Amino acid sequence: MNKLIIEARVNEYMMRGPNPNVPYAPAEIADNARRCREAGASIVHFHARKPDGSPEHAYEAYRDTVNAIRGVSDILIHPTLGYVTLNAPAEERLAHVRRMVEQGCPPDIAPMDMGSTNVSVLRDGQYIPELEERIYQNSTATLHYFADHIRAWRLKPYLQVWNVSFMRETAQFARLGWVEQPVFVEFVCTDNHCIGGHPGTPKGLQALIDFLPEDVRVEWTVCNYGGNLLPLCGQAITQGGHISIGLGDYQYPELGTPTNADLIARVVEVAHACGREIATPQEAKQILGIH
Repeated sequence: MNKLIIEARVNEYMMRGPNPNVPYAPAEIADNARRCREAGASIVHFHARKPDGSPEHAYEAYRDTVNAIRGVSDILIHPTLGYVTLNAPAEERLAHVRRMVEQGCPPDIAPMDMGSTNVSVLRDGQYIPELEERIYQNSTATLHYFADHIRAWRLKPYLQVWNVSFMRETAQFARLGWVEQPVFVEFVCTDNHCIGGHPGTPKGLQALIDFLPEDVRVEWTVCNYGGNLLPLCGQAITQGGHISIGLGDYQYPELGTPTNADLIARVVEVAHACGREIATPQEAKQILGIH
């Protein structure tokens, strides 16, 4: 069994609220990346943010964050494509990644959500009427465009799988040669904030594991957007998966006000208890086939 890859999902669009440790500024994100790397993470995922925590979609914010991380750590870097452009043309959604590549500050990984879904009508448990018409749209043509360009830029595509149909689409991309194997897949469980993915329960995760294709080499990880991932860590680790965790998904009030590095350290403890070693960034590159 491969060593465990741990990804730190440090901020997403989570506001600080009761936990002041969610990073916003490039320097804060870089410091989180460094501390998470020291704790055992080999990948950092971030969303660029403005000083007040609101989303920042300018290329310069991504450039500055990537450069800040590179200045303090060898951790692999995975930025978002940006929720604001979720239904924009494919070219626009990938534009800031293209600029990072062209300007010599590329990330290592770029994400692709492998299907479309309704956005939940609930936010923090409250019904929000304006969400009823909102769709997170990812056509096969859009995903094919992403795959071709991410491959041409020599980045690793990170395929987000919210449900079993997304896994079937992913397998087809691999069979057609549109993405290289091993395919890097993230199972996106969704608790509380959204119902678009499988629930963050043992049955929800197992359903995804059970539909892994036998004819495609897959390295998979799991996150729990809106919920506590820690109860699923043992299940994922013992079945050969990897772990993607952080304050961007959930603030972990059960632990007080933990930092992202604290969460990574918790996962390392579980991994060692399960008899699995932790991958360094260089080892993660070898496992995932990052060149």
